[in-house]
Amino acid sequence: MEDNTAISFANVAAKYDGTPDILTDVSFNIGGGSFYFLSGASGAGKTTLLRLVYQLHKPHRGIVKLFGKATNDMTRDEITKIRQKMAIVFQEYSLLSHLSVFDNVALPLRVRGVPEAKIKPLVAKVLDWVGLGKYADANPKSLSGGQQQRVSVARAIIVQPSILLADEPTGNLDDENASRLMELFIKMNKTFGTTIILATHSKKLMETYKFPVINVENHRVSFVGQKTTQTESKKIWKGPKPQNYFNELSKQFDDIGNA
Repeated sequence: MEDNTAISFANVAAKYDGTPDILTDVSFNIGGGSFYFLSGASGAGKTTLLRLVYQLHKPHRGIVKLFGKATNDMTRDEITKIRQKMAIVFQEYSLLSHLSVFDNVALPLRVRGVPEAKIKPLVAKVLDWVGLGKYADANPKSLSGGQQQRVSVARAIIVQPSILLADEPTGNLDDENASRLMELFIKMNKTFGTTIILATHSKKLMETYKFPVINVENHRVSFVGQKTTQTESKKIWKGPKPQNYFNELSKQFDDIGNA
C-alpha cells in the first residue's frame, strides 16, 4: 500500500545557537491532502516548526521526512528539488521591493522556466483573485500591509505546491479579505490535494473553519480535532461556496506541469 504521508517528524528537537530547545521530542505524521491550523503563543515554536518543514532549519535531534524521504542528510541540490514541491508565506511578506507586484508573483514561474506567454495570463488571474489586479504594475512598498500579504500569497500559490505553509497570512487582513484567502486555501486543498499548515492566533478563524489544530505548547505539539484527509476536509468545511476561478486556473496549472 502506498504511503500517503506528506510530512513526518520523529522525535524531533530544534534550537538555535546558544538557546535551549524550542521544540523537543516532536513526533507526528501528516497525510497528503490534509489541512491543519497551527496554534500556540508567541515564541512557542510555530515558526520554527514551519522552518523545519521547509528546510530552512535543521533539527539537532530526530528525523524530518517529506514525501517519505528523510531530509536530515540531503544535499543542497536535493533540498532545492524538494522545496520546489512546497511554498511558504511568511508573516513579513518577503517581497522584493525592486520588482513590481506582477514580477514578484511571476518570479517562481520564471525560475521554473515557464514561457512568458503562459506567465502573463496566469499571474493576471491570480492577482484578480486576491483582489489586486489593478496593482500589477505597482511597487510592493506602495501597498498596505494587508495588500502586501495578498501578493505574497499569490506568489506562493501560483506554482500549485504539494505543501503550502502559511505563517499568519490573515493577520493583517480584515474579515472579508481573510475569508477570501481562506476560501482560496481551502479550494486549493480540495481541488489539488494541497497539504496546508496555516499558523494563526485567530480563535475566530479556527472556530469558523473547523479544521484540526496542531497546538504548540511547552516545546511540544498536540493535536486538537480529527486528523483529516482531503476527502474528510470536504465534510467539515463550513465556508462559502467555491467560485469558478479554480476550474479555469487548474487547466493553466496543467500547462505549467507540461512546460
